[in-house]
Amino acid sequence: MGWSDAYNYLRNGAAKLGGAEAPRTDRDLPLGARIGSVMQLQQSPLLRAAGDGSLIALPDEGDPCIVAVSQIRLQQSGGLYRYYLDTGERDTKERFLQVYQNAQGQVAELMYCTQLARVIPETAEDQEAYMGLAGAGLGDRSYTLWREQLGDVGLDEADLTLVFGDRDGVDYWRDAGDPQAEFVKPFSGTETRLDDSSGRTGLRQEMYFMPYVRELRGGGKEYLLITTEIINSVNGDASKRGIHVDFVIGIPVEQQRIVIQ
Repeated sequence: MGWSDAYNYLRNGAAKLGGAEAPRTDRDLPLGARIGSVMQLQQSPLLRAAGDGSLIALPDEGDPCIVAVSQIRLQQSGGLYRYYLDTGERDTKERFLQVYQNAQGQVAELMYCTQLARVIPETAEDQEAYMGLAGAGLGDRSYTLWREQLGDVGLDEADLTLVFGDRDGVDYWRDAGDPQAEFVKPFSGTETRLDDSSGRTGLRQEMYFMPYVRELRGGGKEYLLITTEIINSVNGDASKRGIHVDFVIGIPVEQQRIVIQ
């Protein structure tokens, strides 16, 4: 069973297999990943980024397990995958390895990502801005993350000082399109996430997505991934819908620093 079959699983509801073992849907993924795989990650790039003022949340001790996998279908060549170490449920925050596979089937980019904050757009105008529908908002040339925005994300004063110094905000610049253009239409597509290897549980959601980036003090890059997610179904139940905006911090990592078993 491949990804197209998994889409049907989540669109039509959980399959009833009469007690038979369900075929796996999490196969043929880059780096040989599967749900339940253990991911060993050398933390030196993350520790270096954190010391240079990054907002990345460092992994817990021990080798994390992949609890869910997703494929994101955007209007671009190649494939984009997320291997979730935490799906952000039960008062936790998302953590995942984002994998970009180019059109030749080669892994071209790896990024370790942790959720910074989640916002619920409360008005139609807010939703429109976070989707970039009026030619402004998500897709603007730059985005400023303000110190006061981070009061509720668990950072103490020492952490805030490390990130902001004596500034009120830090600026990120759009990492797509013409860098001189004031606005570039966000990427849009669909994410299908599988929460078990048979494809019975998971979610489908529409996405409006734009990466922003800044240079850290040591010269490395920190990405701010801003994504508006419109949930279409959960475990095949189309009545479970919603919209939110995720702010995610990402640090690029080299492939040789990651082992998935």
